[in-house]
Amino acid sequence: MNKSEIEELIKKGESETVEFKEAFDNRTVETAVAVTNTKGGHIIIGVSDQGIKKGVQIGKETLSSWANQISQGTQPRIIPEVESLEIEDKPIAVIQIKEFPIKPVSTKGRCYLRVGNSNRLMTPQDIAEMHLHSTGASWDKTPVPGVTMDDIDPEKIKRYIRRSKDTGRRDVGDDEKPSEILKKLELIEEGKLTWAALLLFRNEAKRLLSQGSIHCGRFKEEIIVIDDRMIEVTIVEQIDEAMDFIRKNINVKFVITGRPQREEVWDYPLEALREALINAVCHRDYTIPSNTEVRIYDDNLTIWNPGGLPLGITMEELFEPHKSILRNKGIGAVLYDIGLIEQWGSGISKMQNLCTNAGIPQPIFKEYQQGFQVEFRKDIYTEEYLHKLGLNERQQKAVHHVKTTGKITNQELRELTGVVIRTASRDLEDLVRKGVLMKMGKTGRSTHYVLTRKLDTNRTNRT
Repeated sequence: MNKSEIEELIKKGESETVEFKEAFDNRTVETAVAVTNTKGGHIIIGVSDQGIKKGVQIGKETLSSWANQISQGTQPRIIPEVESLEIEDKPIAVIQIKEFPIKPVSTKGRCYLRVGNSNRLMTPQDIAEMHLHSTGASWDKTPVPGVTMDDIDPEKIKRYIRRSKDTGRRDVGDDEKPSEILKKLELIEEGKLTWAALLLFRNEAKRLLSQGSIHCGRFKEEIIVIDDRMIEVTIVEQIDEAMDFIRKNINVKFVITGRPQREEVWDYPLEALREALINAVCHRDYTIPSNTEVRIYDDNLTIWNPGGLPLGITMEELFEPHKSILRNKGIGAVLYDIGLIEQWGSGISKMQNLCTNAGIPQPIFKEYQQGFQVEFRKDIYTEEYLHKLGLNERQQKAVHHVKTTGKITNQELRELTGVVIRTASRDLEDLVRKGVLMKMGKTGRSTHYVLTRKLDTNRTNRT
């Protein structure tokens, strides 16, 4: 790398791919492991955590010694590229670490992952998942001992054939045997059925453990259960039955549109809820012995699945155009064939757009150590509700703006309505008094207003 490229890296600060160190030490090898297990990157020696160039003493054998310490201290061995240069008359060393093809790499028996600008010790579960992913495999495509084709329902495979033909994504012959179809789908390995085959096509007699189920509940309060259902059928059937439970336990109103049929308006857009369910059963970690959960409350609905985001993608990347990283490749391929998954990596934006178009807040996505949750919230700020509060036209515009963008400032309200700063302040303060908005930030430019009910986003509905 040339001098200007290094200076640009230093200017941007530490990140998932860049680490600053004032001197080479044992932690440098840990960072090399974390970086190679993630996306690769650079370790810059002679720079403080704050990005201050301090320089480092570099002798004749220093660079080769550092490279050897990294190589000999890692398993499998990392081969770094080390170079030195002067920036502002300070000697700086740059260690370039490439992403390792077969992961994870360890040092002293431990594996690390780069998360943000820090290193995180990987759990045994992380290690197993990373190894499977880096070799092009996935857990759902591993063989299950003690099962045979007698545990598979031929009718469910026939339904798969019909649906995949309808989508045009896979052409399967009607006369092909179920075992042949499963082999083409790579759901038979080493002559044995895989977990994906059972989760997708098992017959009613074959029961799985809790990791093959969806638990649905309708709650009045956290501990008061109104309706409860455990869904233990195959994955595709789970989606349909969970949607039936949801429709039974949320509200719908009928709107006269002038067309022959009335329009159904549900508390939440059904297509968004279905997308969240599909994502849950497709991406959940089936090695965790827990149910996928659907919890319905008076003012929100949550869908929780065991297992956080697959290794290789962060929460920040989730909301940007990103490549699809499948935890369950066998399940994902079949759901794609039958049209449940339309485009890899598009589920988040689809749910957001559907909720926005329906006039309700966008869903809240949360990652836990052992799970991932999507929370849908009702829009209590309807025109009828705002009218009852006695809001003027400017204030209603302010609320609509916050519903769309997430926040509003005094300046934004003035631009929307053409009023002076004092009038905008009075309108916003009145919205705060009425409990519609809450003031955030200190005085000045950092001050903004959000919907009061959005402050509940830190609350979890899990016990």
